Amino acid sequence: MALDQLSHDPAGPVLLLGGYGTVGAELARAAAPFAPLLLAGRSPERAAELCRETGAEARRWDLADPEPFAAGVRAVVALVNDPADRALDAALRGAVPHVDVTRWTARLQRAVARVSLAPAGGPVLLSSGWMGGVVPLLAAALAERLGGLETLDTAIRYDLADRAGADSVEFMDRLGLAFEATEGGRTAPVVPLTGARTLVVGGERTKVARIDTPEQFTLPLTLGATGVATRIGFSSTGATNALLGLGRLGFFRWASGERWQPTRRRLLYAPGQGGTARIRLDATGPRGRASWTVTDPLGQAHLTAVGALLGLRRVLGEDGAAAPSGLAFPEQHPLPGGVLTALAELGVVVEAGAVGAAGAVAA
Repeated sequence: MALDQLSHDPAGPVLLLGGYGTVGAELARAAAPFAPLLLAGRSPERAAELCRETGAEARRWDLADPEPFAAGVRAVVALVNDPADRALDAALRGAVPHVDVTRWTARLQRAVARVSLAPAGGPVLLSSGWMGGVVPLLAAALAERLGGLETLDTAIRYDLADRAGADSVEFMDRLGLAFEATEGGRTAPVVPLTGARTLVVGGERTKVARIDTPEQFTLPLTLGATGVATRIGFSSTGATNALLGLGRLGFFRWASGERWQPTRRRLLYAPGQGGTARIRLDATGPRGRASWTVTDPLGQAHLTAVGALLGLRRVLGEDGAAAPSGLAFPEQHPLPGGVLTALAELGVVVEAGAVGAAGAVAA
């Protein structure tokens, strides 16, 4: 099979792979004012209206089709799953700056190996921590405020009424697989949908339970955290309880594989007209504790696009900082001027609690 060919053209467009999907369209609108865009996917005809709106061009690149793709681009942002690493490999060969916001932990670990073994090329930002890397960016900000990051507990309120792309519930395919996370400074196996607790997330009581997310792998490596846990719950307590019940019955273990994938996806994939993304982060560090709440009134697709946009700015050096060389994660390169300011400029509200004394919970 012929290889895909991406070459680095500093004056070329930014390639958004999946750039007319739910998240991709949000990113296209946000990125269009400062860069020409090339939208790629399986059905570029679906991008016609978005192209008229943003001035972008659309071309076909189906990662499941062996037909090769070639383009000269300034950077590439992967907004759809890249299961065979085609986009990543093409970017590495062409020394093209690359941002990926779609990888779950196992695929992110594979990407780390591929980038580490590849010849030196353009910057690669693996920004698949929750919501396009927003949670890891905030973790770095919390670490700065607390004099380091010892523990981070993240609680996600997933709004079932929100707009969502098909890949947004890919975590359903991971619920039958135990994953590793750092607890008390040691790596330990975690069974998904365990450790349930009820918290107030953005003013809403939300029952949440453990899921596998990439920041649970990266933050102990990058920030030295001794404990990182991510939990998710839904805007419907009934939906959350049903999901936890299926987990206790072992449904996600015996209903794994491609045969059952449509059934797993139907359990939660019923996108609505819009909702609000809410995340709560509780952190500890040498200076005490802090609790922050993130709210995006435009929803989880917009918040993911915000994370992708910040990642794109980083690899292009658009924010005034030098682009990271080689492999990087979002938390390794905090934004000049602060992530809270950057998020606020993009319509995301972070209610940052004051640093509290050790043993006390900040408001």
